Amino acid sequence: MQTRNKSNKSNAEKLGLLSRRKFIEATSLLLVGTALKLNGAGLSNEVPEPIIDIHQHTDYMGRRNKSLLAHQRAMGITTTILLPAGRPVISESTHQGISNGLEAKASGNRVCYRFAKKHSNEFRFGANEVPDLPDAVKEIEKYLKRGAVVIGELKFGVECDSPEMQKIYRLAQDYTVPVLLHWQFGMYNYGFERFHTMLEKYPTVNFIGHAQTWWANIDRDNKDQTVLYPKGKLSPGGLTDRYLGDYLNVFGDLSAGSGFNSLSRDEEHAREFLTRHQDKLLFGSDCTDAGGLVPALCQGAETIAEIRKLSATKQIERKLLYENAKKLFRI
Repeated sequence: MQTRNKSNKSNAEKLGLLSRRKFIEATSLLLVGTALKLNGAGLSNEVPEPIIDIHQHTDYMGRRNKSLLAHQRAMGITTTILLPAGRPVISESTHQGISNGLEAKASGNRVCYRFAKKHSNEFRFGANEVPDLPDAVKEIEKYLKRGAVVIGELKFGVECDSPEMQKIYRLAQDYTVPVLLHWQFGMYNYGFERFHTMLEKYPTVNFIGHAQTWWANIDRDNKDQTVLYPKGKLSPGGLTDRYLGDYLNVFGDLSAGSGFNSLSRDEEHAREFLTRHQDKLLFGSDCTDAGGLVPALCQGAETIAEIRKLSATKQIERKLLYENAKKLFRI
């Protein structure tokens, strides 16, 4: 009898959690629908300016994909690029499975491809695979042939100049698509200080840098690579700053907390940085929320607001939010 009561209580708790989650998602969708009606049901004659989001994921931290669709529309995104995970494997490059699903429960090539095809007016898809699997190149090429516009997000525990990664760079070269890499010291894509050798070896491949180590190193005085989200004033001339300035085939993905931190920690520097690299920077959201309406609650909306605030001219703003990505991904 006691066991039965305990079981009933457990089931009730589960149902309560499910009900709360459904309520949150339903509320988010309702708010999104209201926002879309206000923006697009004749209450304003202005045509929204297009925005390309180069960094989103399906099933991100358990978010339902219908919520992803609503989230992107609420942010005002015209085109979203979905970045798949590699297949789940237990290997050194996935840290024995820890980084499966891009360490974020993101789904793989097949899901991204199907979702993008279903919503082809709003979504594009990338191709990805765990680089040291024997058939990694074959798997990535399969989706490049289907129309993938980027390889990535490459987020694996490998040397950035390893033979396995160079096979992927050569594939990107053959298909004329960019490669997006997640740089995180001690965890993903080792050898950031050697990356220039790959930039020089593959000059026709466009490389997009993303994540903590990438953005921490815009600062010339960044000394401790274990600090992933440095704060305070910074000085131009860090390694990332030099990569962007010295190599035509390097671009920066402003998504996630790391990208936002690079803008918000020193806004005076950020204004100059955005101006100086105005042709090399790309907006991405990489956020997990289901709403997309309020900057304080949505990483993507917050980043859009910061870009608009810090861009010295309207022309620079449009480059960062739309034109650079349109050109790079040939959208």
